[in-house]
Amino acid sequence: MKQQYNQVAQKYKEQYRPQFHFTPEENWMNDPNGMVYFNDEYHLFYQHHPFGTTWGPMHWGHAVSKDLIHWEHLPIALFPDEHGTIFSGSAIVDWNNTSGFFDDQPGLVAIYTSADNYPDSDRPRQRQSLAYSIDNGRTWVKYEGNPVLSDVNITDYRDPKVFWHHDTNKWVMVLATEQSVTIYTSPNLIDWEYASEFGNKAGSHDGVWECPDLFQLSIDDDKSNQKWAMLVSIGDNSEFKEGSRTQYFIGQFDGTTFVNDNDDDTILWLDYGRDNYAGVTWSDSPDERRIYIGWMSNWRYANQVPTNEWRSAMTLPRELTMTSTEEGVRLVQKPVSEINKIRKETNIHKEIIIDSNNSVFFDLNNKLMEIEIEFEQINSSEFDLLIQHSETEKTIISYDVRNSSLLVDRTNSGENSFSTSFPAVQEAPLKMKNNKVKLQLFIDTSSIELFANDGEIAMTSLIFPSEIGKGLTLVSNGGSTNVSTLKVTELESIWK
Repeated sequence: MKQQYNQVAQKYKEQYRPQFHFTPEENWMNDPNGMVYFNDEYHLFYQHHPFGTTWGPMHWGHAVSKDLIHWEHLPIALFPDEHGTIFSGSAIVDWNNTSGFFDDQPGLVAIYTSADNYPDSDRPRQRQSLAYSIDNGRTWVKYEGNPVLSDVNITDYRDPKVFWHHDTNKWVMVLATEQSVTIYTSPNLIDWEYASEFGNKAGSHDGVWECPDLFQLSIDDDKSNQKWAMLVSIGDNSEFKEGSRTQYFIGQFDGTTFVNDNDDDTILWLDYGRDNYAGVTWSDSPDERRIYIGWMSNWRYANQVPTNEWRSAMTLPRELTMTSTEEGVRLVQKPVSEINKIRKETNIHKEIIIDSNNSVFFDLNNKLMEIEIEFEQINSSEFDLLIQHSETEKTIISYDVRNSSLLVDRTNSGENSFSTSFPAVQEAPLKMKNNKVKLQLFIDTSSIELFANDGEIAMTSLIFPSEIGKGLTLVSNGGSTNVSTLKVTELESIWK
């Protein structure tokens, strides 16, 4: 693997190439697919067009990791066939050989959407298919009985996420079906039975529903108190400024039916930034961790972002948990602890009083950074972090005290002429805790991931500055703010 890293590192020096986020070696990438942990490896498959840097005939690209941070690229796993191109899906470990594909040892099964057109028609056709691997995902055999699930009445019929439901001893599939999620069950991954449908009137319907996921988590680390979370991504709709994004629902699931705890008009966003879409979680993660990764882009401009050799990156892997709040149960997300592998020197500053007349500047000599800051409102109306990328390029992160909102302004962050939708001020609701706000930022060559109040809010944003890491300015408006702690940590490239 070391030799491969050295070879790949030469490729990974292009302008805007992320240095600690996963990207394909070359050409196009979108949704993460088939994430599964097996035999001490995290598998990441992804939607991949190997012959161009825009969306095209979909294959499953493939990479593996021991630590979720450093990745080894592997050959393409799944190629288009007589049933169509290979759209999104999932992968599981068939521990008990319910499928009959294996002999004495468990193996991997991929469940994906085969996409083509109905014969003699321009109408898209989407059906669910299987492939299996007996060699740790290095090679795949497609099931001779593909496809295993279809419905001629539904056009958008895709993105199967499959998991084993212990209480009913069945496989469960959640499938995106136009403006809802349809649930199927199976004893063997081959024969599927309709169970229920969720969501026709619930949540946001600003675009077509895609890439569902369904999983159970403990609330506040109490294993006797658990609920289920359903993730649903929403495709781009030109009538709405945000483009594509992801919502979630909290509720109960009995093996056949998901019941939403909230009113239908309650909308819970997983990420308030513009660039976290189609994310799902790993199957069979060790220690029952629920680890998530998203595609760090937006269909509004994904094909136009200013990269040449490759296009698109993934978010940092994030561990999801549930917490109880005044508003109800909510998902919390934090970068996985393995991020510590690329942390280097940390500079710490404490108890800095900033008033309206005097901003404070910190020189940033690092290109790759983690910034942690906790501030307390004394009598100010707004507190700003100005991340200076170059002499003329900056990203502004603001906390509006009066409106209890967090804003990320990338209108002057760098190159943005490729799309009128890209320059944006992104906003999230965020209440102070004990009159304080805590922020954690990860700054790569072309992205900022922001986590507020220990993961209560996430905001993910692409940026395309000509330089990065010039300086950080802290500004207090309308009064004084106390910065109790500021930590700036240098991060290293995963390709070094």
